Amino acid sequence: MLVIALAKGRLLDKSLELLASADIRFSEDVVTSRKLIFDAQDGKHRIVLVKPADVPTYVEYGAADAGIAGLDVVLESRSDLVQPLALHFGRCKLAVAAPAGVSLSASENPTVRVATKYPHLTMEYFNARGIPVEMIYLAGSIELAPLLGLADRIVDLVESGRTLKENGLEIVEVILESSARLVVNRASYQTKRAEVLKFVRVLNQVSSCASST
Repeated sequence: MLVIALAKGRLLDKSLELLASADIRFSEDVVTSRKLIFDAQDGKHRIVLVKPADVPTYVEYGAADAGIAGLDVVLESRSDLVQPLALHFGRCKLAVAAPAGVSLSASENPTVRVATKYPHLTMEYFNARGIPVEMIYLAGSIELAPLLGLADRIVDLVESGRTLKENGLEIVEVILESSARLVVNRASYQTKRAEVLKFVRVLNQVSSCASST
């Protein structure tokens, strides 16, 4: 049985639609159920629902053979994974944002305070530009940080940009264009090679068909 970790939240519906297109279906309503583990009707696949940031960890350590997660999550996790397939949904941007019309003077603010839940990617971005940064880790409601004086900048995922605008923020620069990725455990890629390669091939076919319609 191939075990697949799916991220709860914004990617779940599309992930389930993709699996259904590959004839991997479930007897129960996965979205509304309180269960976290579901066996597919074909008896060959099992899904586990976890927090988005945990998908790479479950896959890297072999609790799941494969998983679907955003590229932002995969890169932030630093997990050692095989990434055989880019999927065509969950598109968004990881961006630096700041209060609209407010600029920072390097002389007045030698160190930029940045609120984010992406500390690794954020540090890489500012280090590459030689900008000293003080990192403030937040798990949610990142947009509040500049409004309350907690941070000068934020780094967060942006889809439509509506939330930023409603909170008086604007994008300063895009760090990363993100979308869903299929990730695979390195050991499973070898020990379950036939099953994994078939899974990747089928998902690639249905994902390509979906993106072209």
